[in-house]
Amino acid sequence: MASEEPKAKKQKLSAKEKKDESPTKKTPDKLSPNSLFGMGNPLLDISAVVDKDFLDKYTLKPNDQILAEDKHKALFEEIVKKFKVEYHAGGATQNSIKVAQWMIQEPHNVGTFFGCIGKDKFGEILKQKADDAHIDAHYYEQDEEPTGSCAACITGDNRSLVANLAAANCYKKDKHLDLEENWELVEKAKVYYIAGFFLTVSVESILKVAKHASENNKLFCLNLSAPFICQFFKDNLMQVMPYVDVLFGNETEAATFAKEQDFETEDIKEIAKKAQALHKVNTKRQRIVVLTQGKDETVMAKSDKVETFPVLTVDPKDIVDTNGAGDAFVGGFLSELVQDKPLDQCVKAGHYSANVIIRRAGCTFPEKPDFK
Repeated sequence: MASEEPKAKKQKLSAKEKKDESPTKKTPDKLSPNSLFGMGNPLLDISAVVDKDFLDKYTLKPNDQILAEDKHKALFEEIVKKFKVEYHAGGATQNSIKVAQWMIQEPHNVGTFFGCIGKDKFGEILKQKADDAHIDAHYYEQDEEPTGSCAACITGDNRSLVANLAAANCYKKDKHLDLEENWELVEKAKVYYIAGFFLTVSVESILKVAKHASENNKLFCLNLSAPFICQFFKDNLMQVMPYVDVLFGNETEAATFAKEQDFETEDIKEIAKKAQALHKVNTKRQRIVVLTQGKDETVMAKSDKVETFPVLTVDPKDIVDTNGAGDAFVGGFLSELVQDKPLDQCVKAGHYSANVIIRRAGCTFPEKPDFK
């Protein structure tokens, strides 16, 4: 079984290598349920291949992520009427937790997920999909807003995402995260991951989880997620940054982040180094910064060095949908991180999962991974 393979690899590492490379302490080989915790915006993805006229009509860039405004309300109806759509359970954090669970396979429910949905059909679909993916999803369910959705408008190998958060925007710390039975699940985890998108919803929930991780020397991971997060929610982002052990982002997010933080550089390696050097509360761990660049090499800054990792090649004609590639990379990375694997192995797993996901529609995957 896939979960047997890494044990042999673990024994090959010398004690020194393990100490140098693995960012978490040695734990038992067997992963326990709820070791990996995610919290974010659960959305039903409505994806379709569209044309340039459609993008222009709604003033969308080919490759972007935005929150829906009033002018986008008709988009959700039009995309369903005009194009062949597919529905997939989505939301960045939930996607990553699912991919991590898929990579891990056994035991089930290693991944926990919190978020808010509506009491409706879309909400029921999300619950079923989470169950199918063997993640332990605990949704805060309310009936004031419908379950959120995200239109993924695909042109070529670009995707423009328009998120209508709706219920996802209604997550309440006091109504869900603070409840004893829910907080116990948070405490069980050793690795935490939250996409930057959730900074627009409940920064107080993020800070409670981030501080818990920091105080207990556990790993807290955050994703820049979108240029608009770095730009318009930078105060919230920088409130959380001192607690971030692993920071993820892509090249466009990194460029916007650097500009907003006055890094005075456009060099991605320099940006990674400067982000890594930002103030950090838990000094027992140095921050790790991981920046992906689509088909170009992935950049990782840790301690005093910056490393690059080439991605797996893929024939452009095999690319079905790049939506979810970034989420899949993070999921693969987390699947190894939670098992205390060396960081280069985490990146390798991230590249593998992204390579699988871009060959399929939505953030979906075959029954079992073939990762060595």
